[in-house]
Amino acid sequence: MLSNGPDFERERRVAVAAAEEAGGLLRRRFGAAYCLRTKDESGDVQVDLDLAAETLVLGRIRRHFPDDRILSEEAGLLDAAGERTWLVDPLDGSNNVAIGLPAYAVGIGLCLGGTPVLGVVHEPVTGQTWHAVRGLGAHGSAGALPGPAPGLPRPGPVVAWTQGYAVRRGDVTAVALRGALELHCRRVLQLWAPLLGWSLLARGTIDAFVGYRAEGVDLPAGALLAAEAGVELRTLSGAPFTPGFAGDDAGRSFVAARGETLAYLLREVGAAA
Repeated sequence: MLSNGPDFERERRVAVAAAEEAGGLLRRRFGAAYCLRTKDESGDVQVDLDLAAETLVLGRIRRHFPDDRILSEEAGLLDAAGERTWLVDPLDGSNNVAIGLPAYAVGIGLCLGGTPVLGVVHEPVTGQTWHAVRGLGAHGSAGALPGPAPGLPRPGPVVAWTQGYAVRRGDVTAVALRGALELHCRRVLQLWAPLLGWSLLARGTIDAFVGYRAEGVDLPAGALLAAEAGVELRTLSGAPFTPGFAGDDAGRSFVAARGETLAYLLREVGAAA
């Protein structure tokens, strides 16, 4: 049962407040962040701010929705009964923060069963927050987000790229996909913070986003933001793509774009994959 009707307004307000509170902490303490550990052989790191921001976000969600399940980047699964699952990435871009690069975000999503119904992305550096509710569009401080133009840019599209931490450097498919994008696109952005890629796409400042075996925690919130801004989500083979968080990461490879750009990229990644 929804806690406040089908528009998820209460959930949206709580998520926005939590993301912005965590973002304020990240912004204030950015220059003093330090690395706690390297998580795995991919080199992905955890910094102290991951845990500090996570504590704030989880505290707000558990206070307002104590019966809901939460899956968080650092804490893992905080299980509960029911079909509502909050997804929390308290610091998307930890590797950037660890080297002093101010490119990071806070992401919060809510899924009903396996379907994303709410997504919030906050960028502490600019103080901007973007949010989407399924069926109600994507919005920021200036109003509805327009998404990218459907036409194919003459010099080629600007495309964000992401791959999951489990993808090894020599993965044949990943190498082929990145090579095809570098060859056929104007620019390929590897941001180390997928939520920034999704927000850029939803705002229409880049043309597309391509992911290979993407991480599940931040995918639903970001993908919903883009989809509600008019972006089409497809698998690498062109079938409709559902941005879920569970299951094997082989099911989280996608192309997100519109119109001619989508068709163009599906041809190129299809040939490469």
